[in-house]
Amino acid sequence: MQDFRKLSVWKKAHRLALNVYGLTSDFPDDERYGLISQMRRSSASIGANIAEGCGLTMLSEKPHRAATHHTQEVKRMLSGLLEKLRA
Repeated sequence: MQDFRKLSVWKKAHRLALNVYGLTSDFPDDERYGLISQMRRSSASIGANIAEGCGLTMLSEKPHRAATHHTQEVKRMLSGLLEKLRA
């Protein structure tokens, strides 16, 4: 098993989580159990999922391709939604 802490993607995810924690510390107190909690949990989850994935065996190619396809599809949809909301 590879040490996930040496992966650049984990380091960036960890840095993102630290940034989110810092950013949300200035949010209003009434968001403590709403938006603040959600942003902190989701940002911390990225690094945790990378660490967990390092301990798993690899998927065979077909399920991996399917998962990648679905992930890319959701990413495109979320990007489109974000652009629409910004307009």
